[in-house]
Amino acid sequence: MNVKRRRLVLAVNPPQKLSVELEDLRGRLGQRPVTLREVIYKLRGRAYTLLLILLALPFITPIPLPGLSTPFGLAIAFIALRLALGQRPWLPMKLQRKQLPAGFFDKVFAVASKVIALLESFLRPRLAPISAPGPAQQVHALFILISALVLLLPLPIPFSNSFPAWTILLLAAGLLERDGLFILLGYLVFVLGVFYFILLGEAAQHIVDAVVRWLSH
Repeated sequence: MNVKRRRLVLAVNPPQKLSVELEDLRGRLGQRPVTLREVIYKLRGRAYTLLLILLALPFITPIPLPGLSTPFGLAIAFIALRLALGQRPWLPMKLQRKQLPAGFFDKVFAVASKVIALLESFLRPRLAPISAPGPAQQVHALFILISALVLLLPLPIPFSNSFPAWTILLLAAGLLERDGLFILLGYLVFVLGVFYFILLGEAAQHIVDAVVRWLSH
């Protein structure tokens, strides 16, 4: 399909809104347990970018993820690594076979639906050079990878998942809808997260120093 024909197809069948695509996915998969492989198949053309958003959503909600946080973080990391290398996204079969519990989508969307609605009310194509395919997208994918690796760390600290998850969500949404402003917001959250962890580290160091001084007297 040449570029002219592809543009015509997109004009006739424009991509659905993010909330519509995710709600459609929820309806088609129902209440039964499903695998990531099934989710990828159902998402079709925009599968892996939408999957990044879907996997990041639970980390910005108070929903517990027993047994899912590690495979979710790994899945995000694998997708981001391939994108950063300029390669077609791919997941190892072991991760593709990872089963999501029954009712997973209902639980996620019940909490995240307002977030999704807020995001799409502002999402629109703008600042095209920032979201253009090529080296820029590979750089964005690298920061998604770094954020995914932070998600994999077992840190029992408030907001330790929130900053990397929001970074992934904003960068992926910006890539999906070609919104350069959202990508810039993703980097802002990333920087805020770095400062947050630096402050936590300094606070922990001060506490340790105070305890050591107290014990030495």
